[in-house]
Amino acid sequence: MLEAPKLLAVNDVTKVFTIGGGFHRVRLRAVEGASFTLDEGEPEIFTLAGESGCGKTTLARMILGLLEPTSGEVLYRGTPVQELTKGGRRAQFNQEVQAVFQNPFETFNPLRPVETYLLETSRNYGSKDSNGAVQDAVAEALRLVGIDYKDVERKYPHEFSGGQLQRISIARALITGPKLILADEPVSMVDASLKMSVCNLFRVLRDERRVSVIYITHDLATAYYVSDRIAVMFRGNIVEMGPVSKVLVDPKHPYTKILRDSVPEPDPAKKWTGRIRLSGFEERDFLRQGCKFSGRCPKAMPVCDEKVPPTVEVDGVLVKCHLYG
Repeated sequence: MLEAPKLLAVNDVTKVFTIGGGFHRVRLRAVEGASFTLDEGEPEIFTLAGESGCGKTTLARMILGLLEPTSGEVLYRGTPVQELTKGGRRAQFNQEVQAVFQNPFETFNPLRPVETYLLETSRNYGSKDSNGAVQDAVAEALRLVGIDYKDVERKYPHEFSGGQLQRISIARALITGPKLILADEPVSMVDASLKMSVCNLFRVLRDERRVSVIYITHDLATAYYVSDRIAVMFRGNIVEMGPVSKVLVDPKHPYTKILRDSVPEPDPAKKWTGRIRLSGFEERDFLRQGCKFSGRCPKAMPVCDEKVPPTVEVDGVLVKCHLYG
């Protein structure tokens, strides 16, 4: 019996950029051998976590079809994304796969009322029967994110807070009835008091609307709160992946441990004694022959500088590290 296609399959995906010129030209692997899947019919919140420059957004752009992998492939329901984003099939892919970006003020033209974006999306991908049906679809999407339609009528982006505009951006994505939402740092520009409301919204979408979410963040606190599974990235590599309760509670990879320990506990009675270890020149980490983390790993061994570590399963978690190979 043939296995049903996955909703999304990222298979050994690598993206190489060439930087510099002449004799100083360097090939930099922004993403290297990334693999994971999302099951059809089993919605989940899957997090890509790591510090800035680790390859999270580059991987997201390949999933959206905005970048083509140098090697490997991204499949949506069994079909390469690059095929789905060309010609007449782009509309269906755009309807089922939506993106929510970091800065909501860059999502909307400051010279156009926000309402026009929502109505256009509804006409193009949702209700086409009448203006009333179009407006009803917009009102329902706004209701899901906790905003009344009357509160957005004839208003421009500058008339909303960052949190309100981010929720409107999510509402716009919901109008198409998506199966998958890619949310790239969606709470980084939102007030702390509103972060949990956005995270709770993703959980509602998963449970009630059966929407899978790829949540991209450097914020481990929100990642732990909202995620089902998490993949921790460093210099283009997924170094640890598994259930969030295992990866962040009992991390196996040295980088994951340092990343988790660098988050101070919100307890005024406890003085933070940790130290954030800076990586230095990032390009040097990307160009390492062995493990990309060996230059600052407290448990580095000679083999770490020589060979790329294998990815092995340890207690239900995939770890890319020589300690377990």
